[in-house]
Amino acid sequence: MHGEAMDLCTIAFTAFAIILFLFTFKVLATSLNKNQRKYKFHPVGGTVFNQLLNFSRLHDYMTDLARKHRTYRLLGPLRNKIYTSEPANIEYILKTNFENYGKGQYNYIILKDLLGDGIFAVDGGKWRQQRKVSSYEFSTRVLRDFSSVVFRENVAKLVRILSEAANSNQIIDIKDLLMKATLDSIFKVAFGVELDSMRGSSIEGQKFSCAFDDASAAILFRYVDISWKIKRFLNIGAEATLKKNIKVVNDFVYKLINNKIEQMRNSKDDPSKKRDDILSRFLQQAKPGVSTGKPWIFAPSPSPVLLLSSLSSPSRSSLEV
Repeated sequence: MHGEAMDLCTIAFTAFAIILFLFTFKVLATSLNKNQRKYKFHPVGGTVFNQLLNFSRLHDYMTDLARKHRTYRLLGPLRNKIYTSEPANIEYILKTNFENYGKGQYNYIILKDLLGDGIFAVDGGKWRQQRKVSSYEFSTRVLRDFSSVVFRENVAKLVRILSEAANSNQIIDIKDLLMKATLDSIFKVAFGVELDSMRGSSIEGQKFSCAFDDASAAILFRYVDISWKIKRFLNIGAEATLKKNIKVVNDFVYKLINNKIEQMRNSKDDPSKKRDDILSRFLQQAKPGVSTGKPWIFAPSPSPVLLLSSLSSPSRSSLEV
């Protein structure tokens, strides 16, 4: 009963906020139209509440907007955002003038519960430090060769699963299967461990996979949920679930890290025990960290998702204004 009451309060609060914003939007739109002659603005594609209403099909909704406008604005109660799918703009943001387009405090606050002070949540010195540490390892031939083998093996596994489903006329969720195939590959390259979420052979791995997916979705939902900070403070609803899922993710990954450190202690300098996954290579570079149980690569971040997130860079094609 208590949970239902909280949900009703959340719905009522959101409905009130939507009505208030629509009224404000109408006033702002009228004001902006008067200024169109003086200033040139990108077209308004909608509001953050349109994203909320279309959250179950968010990628399709954003794709539809991108087809109408290569660059457009979405209005919000506290900030407006500019989205672009124009290649020249994306090159300018991500390459030509990269230093000018940081993630900012707004994105950091939303992402830090899952990504900590990881490379995809921070700017400035912290970003440069982690970029410098990881850039060499990510560019080595050993890692490229290891990654190629891992991805080929998982593609073969994916093909077998699809073939079995086709032969037995089984209905499958292809999007979910492709996501699991990607996660399995990233996890093996990062930690040298078979997650096998495609087959679901590991109960612990299955729990991690579900928790990581749900946590990622909850973090994304914060961008359209204006009441997420209140929910986090009260530990209710989606934020309470997010907290539990992050704990599952952190416990699982830290367990793998500790096991890897123990393996390296036992193997010492035995060449036959050498591993090509990213975690092993980072630890091999920082042997003092191995002896203390605190590998330096994880020191800047309270979240072990730092390494995992480093392998799946999101595209920064949106700007805050």
